[in-house]
Amino acid sequence: MDEKELVLRAQSGDYDAFTRLVEKYERQLFAVARRMTRNRQDAEDVLQETLLKAIDNIDKFRGESSFGTWLYSIALNQGRAHLQKEKRSEIKSLEEFLPVRDHEAHGNAALSEWRDPHTVMESAQIREFLENAIDELRAEYSIPFVLRYHEDMSIKEIADVMKLSEAAVKSRILRARLFLRDKLDALLKVESPK
Repeated sequence: MDEKELVLRAQSGDYDAFTRLVEKYERQLFAVARRMTRNRQDAEDVLQETLLKAIDNIDKFRGESSFGTWLYSIALNQGRAHLQKEKRSEIKSLEEFLPVRDHEAHGNAALSEWRDPHTVMESAQIREFLENAIDELRAEYSIPFVLRYHEDMSIKEIADVMKLSEAAVKSRILRARLFLRDKLDALLKVESPK
């Protein structure tokens, strides 16, 4: 069954069709929510709210964009709403300092291959530094950057999700990249060419 047929069935009340539609996007939606909230439990809440909103409003989906783009739009709106309600506390859980691995999202624990501890530590420090730098960006820059480089979405898909022109998306991603480059240069004490 193709996506259009599943949408029609879901709109007529077929819950199994709706489930099949969202299964394809659930992992990516969770990853976006996790990036926005920086917390697994909050990301699960945002994902749940996204799916509830989608099932409640499936009859309003008109097919002007792909179903996935429509779901991403809902997830971004739910994530923003969650962040507005949430007063972020200064206390961070240990989990927030650990890198997110794909196998954690699937629940498949796998042994990682052994690497030099110094290299692992340096990579983890740089990754943490970049994650913190991304967190410093305003949402209008961090969201398109994360969708492009963490979720591998195309510029057009991001433009559709965020309801922006493709030029605006490219500009925001460029500004995020320049900001991160400057932060990383400062960390590594690299002088910018004049």
